Amino acid sequence: QDSGIEGLPAESSFSSLASAAAISWKSKESAALEEEHQRLVSLIRKCPNTRLLRQIHARIIATHLSPSSYSLFYKLLSSSISIQSSNGGGCSDSSYAQNIFFHIPKPNIFTLNTIIKGFSDTGTLPSKSPFYLYKILFSRTQPKPNSYTVAFVLKACSAASAFREGLQVHSQALRAGFCSCVFVQTGLVNFYAKCCEVRRARKMFDEIPERNLVVWSAMISGYVTNGLFNEAFGLFREMQKTGIVPDEVTMVSVISACALSGALDVGRWVHAYINKLGIRGDTELGTALVNMYAKCGLIEKGREIFDAMPVKDTKAWSSMIVGFAAHGLANEALELFSKMQEAKVRPNHVTYLGVLSACAHSGLVSKGQQYWSSMLNCGIKPSMELCGCMVDLFCRANLIEDAFTFVEAMPVSPNPVIWRTLLTGCKKTQRLLDRGEVIAERLLELEPSNLGNYILVCNVHASQSMWEKVRDVRKKMKETKNMNHVLVQIPGCSSIEVNGFVHEFVMGDWSHPEAKAIRDALREMSDKVVAAGHKPDISAVLREMGDEEKGKALNEHSERLAIAFGLIKIKAPGTIRIVKNLRVCDDCHEVTKVVSKVYGREIIVRDRVRFHKFVDGACSCTDYW
Repeated sequence: QDSGIEGLPAESSFSSLASAAAISWKSKESAALEEEHQRLVSLIRKCPNTRLLRQIHARIIATHLSPSSYSLFYKLLSSSISIQSSNGGGCSDSSYAQNIFFHIPKPNIFTLNTIIKGFSDTGTLPSKSPFYLYKILFSRTQPKPNSYTVAFVLKACSAASAFREGLQVHSQALRAGFCSCVFVQTGLVNFYAKCCEVRRARKMFDEIPERNLVVWSAMISGYVTNGLFNEAFGLFREMQKTGIVPDEVTMVSVISACALSGALDVGRWVHAYINKLGIRGDTELGTALVNMYAKCGLIEKGREIFDAMPVKDTKAWSSMIVGFAAHGLANEALELFSKMQEAKVRPNHVTYLGVLSACAHSGLVSKGQQYWSSMLNCGIKPSMELCGCMVDLFCRANLIEDAFTFVEAMPVSPNPVIWRTLLTGCKKTQRLLDRGEVIAERLLELEPSNLGNYILVCNVHASQSMWEKVRDVRKKMKETKNMNHVLVQIPGCSSIEVNGFVHEFVMGDWSHPEAKAIRDALREMSDKVVAAGHKPDISAVLREMGDEEKGKALNEHSERLAIAFGLIKIKAPGTIRIVKNLRVCDDCHEVTKVVSKVYGREIIVRDRVRFHKFVDGACSCTDYW
């Protein structure tokens, strides 16, 4: 058709050309956008931190890439969660990930589960964020949570000990019919166990008709977490009878039970069982074995396993260093720390707890100060525990003024443990009575209901023959009681393993099935100790009673009951191994030295502070503990 203008194409031809040009332009634009899309995906995958990720996010918006590009925003979300996990779960990272999620149009259930699982797995800072996110989305019509969502939220509630929130999730899971799913069942067992609701955890466990390895492992781990070691051992044996073969996760839990309870015989059997089954020992399992042997008193065996480990991470090095420190082997601990640095393995706060503790137990003040400086240079923040190690270091060396100066400069307010450490240091010298008065006052203000604090303050005054001060403290105790404050003292508890069973003893508790035999053995032991010339140190007994009654009270301390039971059940020359939850008192320390000499027995006691190896009337701590 003629266009009417010479030299120009007809109208239909022009339209065709214009259309072809538009298609070509759109095709080029589409190709450019696709190229930019792929480039951004590559950058997101390589992104090391949230700051750069935000820049990439801004680039996406600036280039007008469609916000409906699901894959691009999903990769942003995944990367932000991954960065959050590697950084230990920072609040800003968490809120940014949530912001990305809520800007994804029509997210599906897979996306929802990804962000909740990501929050559940992040670093060292447990958060309730997954629960609140779940709660918001549960009220919406889309996407609907499924059994995996519930399992991930329960895991987060377990990590954060969010009991009330977890109960709500359990209730909703029941209504939604998810409680028959094995992932949810396992999550509920783990959740109740982590929240110290062991009976509920066991009830859930018993209601599961077909239990797989993960469920068994969760219940065993729950018992260990709550200090029910015999129950953990019993359930492990029950699992074996069902024919289910344990894996590394199960064995780590059982080995941890052996370590915490000091059950060396069970630990040795478990180690042999691992070798028999040919369970592949990863770094976590190897570290658990190192820790177990160290805590059960066989530090040499722990070192042997440590040296044989092909790969050693920070946790492995730290376990070995802490083990040496607990045994009073400062040179070995510090030498190993030097090797750790040579191996370019980055230390953490646990590593420095071991290093500083080793210095404290050996009086290495200058070295301790050097390590404290290097710790700060590494970027490790001084926690209460680490500060406590430094205070302990100064106090053991009678540098109370230095300790007090350190406490006053602490970045966090000192807790009662630190004030008690300072007060114990003041007890050793008469030059710092004024300091002791100030410290005692602060301690009793912080913890007016702790009976142990009053005992310590009285002992400090009594050591300086300040009897009027002792009477004042006693009066304050009575006033506290009259104000309806219940004075509480953590009961001393000692345990001993005999034939694969851990027997526990509490001061003055005669409920043990063999109480009569233990009482007879204790009486005989006491007579022999007195005959050897020991005179009881009754200053630690603050109750109003006669000196003879105070001596009897000391005689019923938990470690003496455990030692008496050990003398009955463990035939010579077998070593008697005791684990105590508190620091061994001065009198029990002296008595155990005498018992080791009179009976010709080796007695190893692991208290809250360190190991004490008693042989022929002497202790490995050389009375410096």
